[in-house]
Amino acid sequence: MVVWTSAWLHGAAASDDVLDALHPWADAHEVRAADADTAARLDLPGPDDVPDGPALLLAALRKAGAAGGELVLPVPGDARGLDGATPFAKHAMRHGEAAVLPEARIGLVPHEVADGVLRWTVFGLGELAPPEHVPIGEAEHGMSSAMREAASTLTDLGVAKHRPNVREEIARTVASRPTPPWPQNAPQRALRVLQRASEVEAILWVATDDSPGGALSASATRARTEALRPLFDAVRSARRAAVAEMVRVLAGQAGKH
Repeated sequence: MVVWTSAWLHGAAASDDVLDALHPWADAHEVRAADADTAARLDLPGPDDVPDGPALLLAALRKAGAAGGELVLPVPGDARGLDGATPFAKHAMRHGEAAVLPEARIGLVPHEVADGVLRWTVFGLGELAPPEHVPIGEAEHGMSSAMREAASTLTDLGVAKHRPNVREEIARTVASRPTPPWPQNAPQRALRVLQRASEVEAILWVATDDSPGGALSASATRARTEALRPLFDAVRSARRAAVAEMVRVLAGQAGKH
């Protein structure tokens, strides 16, 4: 949503391309404003109205003067990209992801409301801190470093263990993630970083799944959690940096035409 709407707002993609790119994530997408004021400002269905489709959201973004988006991936203890203790921030934290369009003061939070149905709730935003810029190279290096450190720490703690068919488990986890199309001129490095982040996340989920061998002791579980937390953070940072790089490059290319 962040990449494609930004490309569309800069004239680097058609609206139909944006709508088509949403399909891998859900069979149907619907849109509704979080409150009556936001609904009135953007001509969107309100919280008590029947939701509408994402084409209406694109019209609302254009009307509100949106110029580009930012990806937010909040977790407890890390509220970067949010706007304080607002309904948007609470909703984004609950679902772990959101899109922010700062010029339009709009936030979008997706969540599944039924099998195959993804709802985008639209919020008006409060005061936002300046976005944190992490160069994509720095984020990529940080993810690789965190992975090496986590592997070393888990081995030292005796938490790492042999697991049959682990490569197959990781491959299945990666394959289960939707793979949406990207704009034609999306930078290849950013796409590689997103792919690598998905692979590392799959490794993390396999590493924290105790089902084949039984649960670890409480102390071992805590040690594993502490060892892996920096890697989870690095994956989130890499994803945000890759999306920001795609938005930057696509906007720059559109500006040259």
